[in-house]
Amino acid sequence: MTLTDDIPPEPPKAGPRFRLLRKGLWLAALVLALVIGGYLLAPWVLTTLNTVSTDDAYVNGHVTFVAPRVAGQVSKVLVDDNYRVKAGDLLVQLDKEPYQVQVAIQQAAVAVAEANLTAAKAQVRGQLAQARATRYRLQHAIEDVHNQIANLRASVATLSSKRAMLNLAEANLRRGEELAPSGGVSKEELDVRRQTVKVDQAAVDQALQTVYALRVGLGLPAQPSAGGDLAEAPPNLAENFSVVRQTAADFLQSLAQFGFFPVPPTAGPNQAINAYQAENPERYLERTLAAAPAVQQADANLRQARRNLEQAQLNLRYCDIVSEIDGVVTRRNVNPGNNVQAGQSLMAVRSLREIWIDANFKETQLADLRIGQRARCEVDMYGSRREFEGRITGFTMGTGQTLALLPPQNATGNFVKIVQRLPVRIELTDYDPDKAPLFVGLSVVPYVYYKEPPTGPRAGEMLQPYASLPLRPTEPRP
Repeated sequence: MTLTDDIPPEPPKAGPRFRLLRKGLWLAALVLALVIGGYLLAPWVLTTLNTVSTDDAYVNGHVTFVAPRVAGQVSKVLVDDNYRVKAGDLLVQLDKEPYQVQVAIQQAAVAVAEANLTAAKAQVRGQLAQARATRYRLQHAIEDVHNQIANLRASVATLSSKRAMLNLAEANLRRGEELAPSGGVSKEELDVRRQTVKVDQAAVDQALQTVYALRVGLGLPAQPSAGGDLAEAPPNLAENFSVVRQTAADFLQSLAQFGFFPVPPTAGPNQAINAYQAENPERYLERTLAAAPAVQQADANLRQARRNLEQAQLNLRYCDIVSEIDGVVTRRNVNPGNNVQAGQSLMAVRSLREIWIDANFKETQLADLRIGQRARCEVDMYGSRREFEGRITGFTMGTGQTLALLPPQNATGNFVKIVQRLPVRIELTDYDPDKAPLFVGLSVVPYVYYKEPPTGPRAGEMLQPYASLPLRPTEPRP
């Protein structure tokens, strides 16, 4: 055995065909790797070239703080954190007994106010009846004056008749006295004639005194001026008679308490009556029933009592604290037995439907962003398994630092330029909370396809349109 026996034989050298096959395998592997890499990297490259994205984005949503409108003691708490509720669901209930007592008190106050209004209307109706009675008293006073004037003239006529009878009796007496010496008239008959003259003279005196009494009763002098007629009376005597004037003043006073002034206070009684009739007084005075001060005051008290009752009933309903929106209960901090005040926060209800994405893009990324552009949102909560579609709906009017609680003071002299971020609102278009809910604060990576044409309302603009809100009534400037 020689030393060369331990050396292994050399392998046969590879031929040209083997080297060519090996090179082909390497080339195929490289092509396959390039194909696989291109397949995997193509979506990322396309996304990078066609979108703008940021990792500084979060889910945001509306939150409603549940607070009582009235103070009271909590009797029931019907929900707890993470309960899902609907709008109108009862969340907390306060003790209702004190407010039920207030409702009963206000109901009694309303009954008293209604009784007072009825009494006030009855009183005013009585005053209206008195006004009508005063009107008839005024008319009767005028008629009484005319009656007294007629009696005066009748008495003057009676006086004239009595005087005529006296003249006749005196003539008969003179003839008797002339015939008595010759026996043409007996002494007895002459005494009768003398007695007749005395009786007629007394009748004339009585009639004259009656005329004087009637004249004085009418406010006239007992004896008229020289050459005056006893039956003479001023044509406006009924207007100026004291009793008529007094009754007219009472009539106008009874009308004034209803705000009815048909004539000035200095007008005559006939003018007052005529103006009263011209105004259709019955209907007018009935209308004044509601305008009478006593009725208005009682009616105002009744309205106030009813408003107080409505407020008491409203406070009673406020003892039931309900949810105003659909959502999930969070941050509950109330328990039965707690005394709470109006406006005190008891819990919060966060909406599951009214949510959006606040994407804080750098200011250098905003050049091509507009309202209506499509956005694809990847939520970390679901990883790559879930994506949400959305669209840009608006831009916040201020960067993050200006909206901070303590914004930086760049005028202090130590300014360093920092790229700012502007919150951009993205609303989801295919969001269904029942299938894939999103919670406020979750991280989101949005991709905005700025090269695609924007769609929807206000597409392609930076600002939202003016909101259609009711106009507040304005007071005129002085």
